[in-house]
Amino acid sequence: MSISQLQHAAEKLTVPKPLDPPKSLPDPGHLSLDFEQTQPPREPDINSIQRDGEERSYSSLSGPQNDFAVPTMSELGLKPASTPHRGGETNALAALDALIANEHYTTTFSKPETAPTAFSPQSTTLLSPHHHFGSLSVRLLYWRVQSVIQKPANKPKATRIPTNLIGQLLFRDMYFAAQAALGYRFAQTHNNPTARFIPWHLPSQTDPHTHLVTGAYTVDSRAAETWFRRWKHGRTGFPWIDALMRQLRSEGWIHHLGRHAVACFLTRGGCYIDWERGAEVFEEWLIDHETACNAGNWQWLSCVAFYAQFYRCYSPVAFPKKTDPEGMFVKRFVPELAAFPKKYVYEPWRAPVADQKRWGCLIRGEGQGEGGGDEDGEGGGDGEEGAEGEGGAGKHESGIQTYPKPMFDFNERRGICIQGMKTAYHIGLYGDDHRVKDGSWRQLFTDDAEGPTEGTQGPTVEGQTNTGGSEAVDTADMDMGEDEDEREAEHGGGENRGGDDGVKGGKRKRGRQGTLDGHFVSPGKKKGGRG
Repeated sequence: MSISQLQHAAEKLTVPKPLDPPKSLPDPGHLSLDFEQTQPPREPDINSIQRDGEERSYSSLSGPQNDFAVPTMSELGLKPASTPHRGGETNALAALDALIANEHYTTTFSKPETAPTAFSPQSTTLLSPHHHFGSLSVRLLYWRVQSVIQKPANKPKATRIPTNLIGQLLFRDMYFAAQAALGYRFAQTHNNPTARFIPWHLPSQTDPHTHLVTGAYTVDSRAAETWFRRWKHGRTGFPWIDALMRQLRSEGWIHHLGRHAVACFLTRGGCYIDWERGAEVFEEWLIDHETACNAGNWQWLSCVAFYAQFYRCYSPVAFPKKTDPEGMFVKRFVPELAAFPKKYVYEPWRAPVADQKRWGCLIRGEGQGEGGGDEDGEGGGDGEEGAEGEGGAGKHESGIQTYPKPMFDFNERRGICIQGMKTAYHIGLYGDDHRVKDGSWRQLFTDDAEGPTEGTQGPTVEGQTNTGGSEAVDTADMDMGEDEDEREAEHGGGENRGGDDGVKGGKRKRGRQGTLDGHFVSPGKKKGGRG
């Protein structure tokens, strides 16, 4: 359940080298078939939403050319691809060759130092979809990378596990190993012995007999359901979050730190919505989706497993400014804001209305009701307006575009979420606890706790140590990269059942433990100056 454990185990193994490709293929002989095929039933068609024509791939088992070629998009009746990324072994091997040819990049690759705002081209290899579909062998990548970083001239400057390219393969295996041990329940909290129980909004419904999730969830909060829909369709009113979700929807891929940012925002950093809702969206849209990696990373980012520093949250404003102060990523995927200057591109609601009109986009609430919606506060709405395409811009009666106000006050919501996490950590339930299974967990949470209860506050539990103050600091020049998370993992940190502050049997290291945007600072020793 940690990368250091996985690394230690992997050191005892030898990774076999892949076989060389064959020099020739045997003659397959006569290809015609003398028996009638049995076509599977057309219903249910789980890909119907992706089709705009009839599925004809079974009209002839060997295909229209009688050569057993892969069915074409037209034969499958599928819509044209919206992603610029293309599959197939030819493309995969070409990308691998380009990677290996750039020895400096391959040797010094450190994933936390890559930019989540880079998009043309992206800052990472984008080989993960090829691993998923089998168009690139994991062992081939491993040995090709080793051939570069083991060169005497490259060894001194080579980055190390877990941040280097080999480390990325190990993270993948870490989640596969966890899934192998737990089976289906690894991808859910209920009945999962390694996942902390948090009373999130929009919790999954489970079968009382199998203890497996059913695919449905309970809407315990109308506001949370609205926030979830707006998050999914890139209409939260936070341009960084919306740009990432629109890129995911149109391209099927976003940078790993972008995935971290939107996952933190949906769970412990804003909405307090069940991580399983986010994992389902990623499963639907990611072209590199792996059940184990997807579930594992969502557990990590929601701090129910693998990682426990829930008080470290990604700011939707300060974090992207580090690598993209001009906001070019936002302007690419949220074109409504293309004319906004960098001063306002991450916080467009702060721009004067006259300037908004001049730049061709008004910042407006998406409706009134639960969850915000006054002139000075946050927009409500259901998140469906303009949800087609890349998120879609609304239209004002004057004909200019509109973009929503933030759906809530981020600092306020983050404080509520962190307090709720503190409460849940103090109570200390895991998914396999009998009180989680029978529903009696509710007796342990007061009525004003955040989650599927009656209130909007996460109360401080009597006798619980505070995990961090609320000192606001200027974050523009602070190091907020995910490198600290992975360094923590590298040195044996991360999740354990003995715990964190407020959990019996655990201690936290003293010292500065701010969130990724520096908003919260621990009561430990502070150096002079800001934060």
